[in-house]
Amino acid sequence: MKLVNYQLQTQIESLSSEKSTEFFADYIRTIIEDNSKPYHQRADYVGLSLNELKSKIDFLAQDIQELQQLKKKLTSALDIAKEVTASVFEDNGVDRIDGNIISSLTLTKPSVKTKTSLVVTDAKAVMRLGYIKYEPDIEEITLAMKTVNGFKELDAFVSVSSEDIITPAKIKINTKRSAINTQADELLNLVEAAA
Repeated sequence: MKLVNYQLQTQIESLSSEKSTEFFADYIRTIIEDNSKPYHQRADYVGLSLNELKSKIDFLAQDIQELQQLKKKLTSALDIAKEVTASVFEDNGVDRIDGNIISSLTLTKPSVKTKTSLVVTDAKAVMRLGYIKYEPDIEEITLAMKTVNGFKELDAFVSVSSEDIITPAKIKINTKRSAINTQADELLNLVEAAA
């Protein structure tokens, strides 16, 4: 991950649904309409800036995953260390040691939690006794509503609503070949210097 952001990348990172995007739109417009640079250089500048942000997101996602694994490992190690220390305290007949910086190390008493699990061994017998739950089968109703007979049968008892979900247009970055980061950085530096 590079440490220096280009102007377009910085503009992208500052976008928010709570703020106006007009300034960003104007900036993109000036890049796209700038005829002093070849069209492919303008496309690369926009695409590489978007790719840099995606790379940053991927890098952070990997770091988060590694940190979660490390947290799980360290939590387990801490629990083991506390149990072993408690065992040493018990072996030596110690229930508390006072410290100067920390108040004390105190041995806690072991505790027992009871977890109750219920397994039904004869479901039919339990249901005959009245322990049963009825609810509509939404999947079957949906399938039946798509047929003429099912629609006639269920129309009076079911209401159907539709909601349009609009996904705004987005830019897709199509890479021809794997770009070497130094070449991409050089290109972005050239465009940035000319701007």
